[in-house]
Amino acid sequence: MLSNTLLPQGFIEKMKTILPENLDIEDLIRFSHRPLRRAIRVNTLKISVTDFKHRASEQGWTLMPIPWCAEGFWITTNNENTQLGNSAEHLAGLCYLQEASSMLPVSALFHFFDSSAQAIVLDAAAAPGSKTTQIAAKMGNQGLIIANEFSSSRLKMLHANIQRCGIKNVALSHFDARVFGQWLANSFDAILLDAPCSGEGTVRKDKYAMKNWSQTAIDDIAATQRDLILSAFHALKKDGILIYSTCTLSHEENQDICHFLKNKFPDHIQFLDLNNLFPEADKTRTKEGFLHIWPQVYDSEGFFVAAIKKTKESHVEPAKKRLGKFPFVRPTRQKEQALYEYFAKQFAITDIEGMLYQRDQEFWLFPEPIKPFIHELRFSRLGIKIAEEFGKGCKSGFKTTHEFTRCFSNNSQTNYITLTSEQANDFYQGKDIYGVDCKGAVGEIFVSYRGHTIGLGKALNNRIKNNLPRNLTHDGKLFKV
Repeated sequence: MLSNTLLPQGFIEKMKTILPENLDIEDLIRFSHRPLRRAIRVNTLKISVTDFKHRASEQGWTLMPIPWCAEGFWITTNNENTQLGNSAEHLAGLCYLQEASSMLPVSALFHFFDSSAQAIVLDAAAAPGSKTTQIAAKMGNQGLIIANEFSSSRLKMLHANIQRCGIKNVALSHFDARVFGQWLANSFDAILLDAPCSGEGTVRKDKYAMKNWSQTAIDDIAATQRDLILSAFHALKKDGILIYSTCTLSHEENQDICHFLKNKFPDHIQFLDLNNLFPEADKTRTKEGFLHIWPQVYDSEGFFVAAIKKTKESHVEPAKKRLGKFPFVRPTRQKEQALYEYFAKQFAITDIEGMLYQRDQEFWLFPEPIKPFIHELRFSRLGIKIAEEFGKGCKSGFKTTHEFTRCFSNNSQTNYITLTSEQANDFYQGKDIYGVDCKGAVGEIFVSYRGHTIGLGKALNNRIKNNLPRNLTHDGKLFKV
């Protein structure tokens, strides 16, 4: 029980006026003082749900299904102090630590949206990456996700989570999301707008979340939310799906924002009913078909989710852009062939989909659907860097990147070395691994633990030189089996 959780009296009095008749304010207060149940989502780009359940059982973890996400589970461990972020499963990208309610928006999106290899999705406020990685898994790493984040300090975390999960169909941008309506009007098949909000639903994980709560602050942020949903609406294609979500409870930031959009474009907007999203969704369904999640109903965070369909194309004054010079070029056929021949010879990997671009000595793989956007938007990071070239002439060669390893190593047929638990811990600490049978491997190798790649190394007789990026190394022992 978090007895010192801050719940302003003004917030309590306000909630009394909007709480459904079948719910009790004392239950809201009581659940707000309870710690959140821990939850994880299986990354199906790396492992099946069935195989992950088996690994969880071996670890002594108990998984309880989250009804609105087939890949999501509440998790209990034998030791509640277990740091799941330091588990082998998390470090290898097999799972994502994500609050249960946070899985709802993406589940709602794919309840109505049928993805394809050419689908184009915008995650308008993407950091730290839980929903971007969830979308990528649902899309099977196909199509294109533009993951936008306005906060420069959160971009690094967003990229780290995308990389850890082995995602290759994402382009990162760094803008105020209010620009997309004018910059890329009628461009996206689907948009997720998990809007910045007052965070009233987050007190179970942050007892001071409402330290600065006030009605004035809510009114101010609602004005921003109106701008954001208007921009998202214009950026959406005809027949596209927009998911609007927040982790707050006040109507001004939730239902009222959706009605603002519908009132402004009554002939362009259709609210989609989420009543059948999962069993018992009706317990939090609003009259419009939105889900207004109260913490006591599903023992979760407070949340709000709305699904909106754009029924007609919209028109908006296009923005004047200054993008600067695009720093990438297509490599020569000879260079492309040489690189792909290296991957085939070294790792027996031949099924590399995407467009290859070059910047100086770096080689980058872009998702195919990015073509129309290359000269329409400035990206912070586009696709994945797969290799670097070194040397010249007969002494030239290629060095594989960690990103390529994360995305393609599961397809490898050769130069794949398995480590023990102790060796894997050493590897994550950035240490070279000694006394290893490299099985005749020469040069770069994929390093794995319990059947999943954890990084890249270089075989040197009975030693593996550690090529894990320094920013990904850890201090001390992480896990044991």
